[in-house]
Amino acid sequence: MKKISLQWELTLLTTALITILCGCLTFFLYKNGVHYFDTLQTSITDQGIAPEAVYIDIPDNEWDDFVAQFSIEVYNSKSDYRSRSLLITAIVALFGGAATYFISGRALKPLREFSETVEKVQAQNLTDYTIEENKIAELDRLRISYNKMLMRLSVSFETQRQFTGNAAHELRTPLALIQAQLDLYHTTEHPESTTATEETIQMVTEQNERLGKLVRTLLDMSELQTVARNDRIEIHSLIEEVLTDLEPLAQEKKVELIRKSQEVREKADEVLFLTGSDILIYRMLYNLVENAIKYNRKDGTVMVSALREKNKVVLTVSDTGNGIDEAFREQIFEPFFRVDKSRSRELGGVGLGLAMVREVVRVHDGTIEVYTNKHLGTTFEVKMSIGAEKTV
Repeated sequence: MKKISLQWELTLLTTALITILCGCLTFFLYKNGVHYFDTLQTSITDQGIAPEAVYIDIPDNEWDDFVAQFSIEVYNSKSDYRSRSLLITAIVALFGGAATYFISGRALKPLREFSETVEKVQAQNLTDYTIEENKIAELDRLRISYNKMLMRLSVSFETQRQFTGNAAHELRTPLALIQAQLDLYHTTEHPESTTATEETIQMVTEQNERLGKLVRTLLDMSELQTVARNDRIEIHSLIEEVLTDLEPLAQEKKVELIRKSQEVREKADEVLFLTGSDILIYRMLYNLVENAIKYNRKDGTVMVSALREKNKVVLTVSDTGNGIDEAFREQIFEPFFRVDKSRSRELGGVGLGLAMVREVVRVHDGTIEVYTNKHLGTTFEVKMSIGAEKTV
C-alpha cells in the first residue's frame, strides 16, 4: 500500500469535513427559510392549503389593520429566521470543531506515539526504542533518520565506555606492580636511605594510591550502564550498612553519624524498599556520607534519613560543615571539579565521587538536589521512583 503523506491526509480530511459541514449548513438554512415562508403564506390564506396563487381581497376600511398585522408578522418571521439561523450556524460550527478535533487527533496519533517513544530513550537503552515502520511518509522518513541517529549514538557510547574501561584496565596493571614494589620496600629496612629518599617514597606511595582510586572509579563509571537494576533493596538496612562501614573514618575525623528516624506518618514496623542496583545505590550513599564526613568540622554530625513520599523514596544526607556556595552547586557534579582543590587533595579525593553519584541517580531515573541546611552545612536530597510496593 502506497504511503500517504501527513500533509495530504490532513488536507483530504479537512476538505471532506468542510464539504460535509457546508452541505449540512446549507440544508438546515434552506429548511429554516422554507419554514418561515410557509408561515407567512399560512397567515394570509383562508385555508390551510397552499394554492398556486394567492388573491387577497381586503375591504378598504380593513386595509390599514391588515398592513399593520402583516408587517408585524414579517418582522417576527425575519427575527425568528435570523435567530434560528445563528443557532444552527453555532451548532454546526461546534459540531465541526469537535469532529475536527477527534479526526485530527486520530491523524496525529502516530506523531504522539513517536514522541512517547522518544521520551523513553536513555543512554543505557538506545537500541531498545527504535521505531517501527509507519504508513505516513514524513514520519517514516523521520523514523529512518531517528533510528540511524540512535545507532550512531549507541556505537559512540559503547566506544567511549570501552575506551574508558580498557584504559583503566591498562593503567591498573602497572599501578599494581608499582604498589607491590612500594609495599616490598616498606616491609624491609633501608638504613642507607636519607630523609629525602623516604619522603619521596612516601609521596610516590600516596600518589600511587590516589591513581589506584581514580582507576577503580573510572572502571565503575564505565560499567554503570551494564549493571542490572532489578534488585529489591531494603533502604534502612542499606543505610545501616553504609554507616557501619564508615564508622572508623567518622571516629578518626571525630564526626558523629546519626540515622534519622522515620517520619511520624510512617509505621514503626514498616520496611521501605527500592528497586534498583544494590551495588550502585550502596556506592552512591557511601560517597555522599564519606564526603559529608571528610568535609565536616571537628565534633560535627552527619545525619542520614530515608522516607517515602507517594511513589518515591527520598534519601537525605546532611552535614554540619561549611556548606557549598550556591554558585558551585551544579558544578560539583562535574568530573574532577573541586571547590577547594588543595583540601580535596589533602583528603585524598580524586574528583569523581559526586560525578558518580549523579550518574547513579540518573540511571535510576531519579533527581538530586543540594541546599544549605539549618546548621549552615550541606544537605543532599535524592529522589528515586520506588519501583515496588512496600511490604511489612
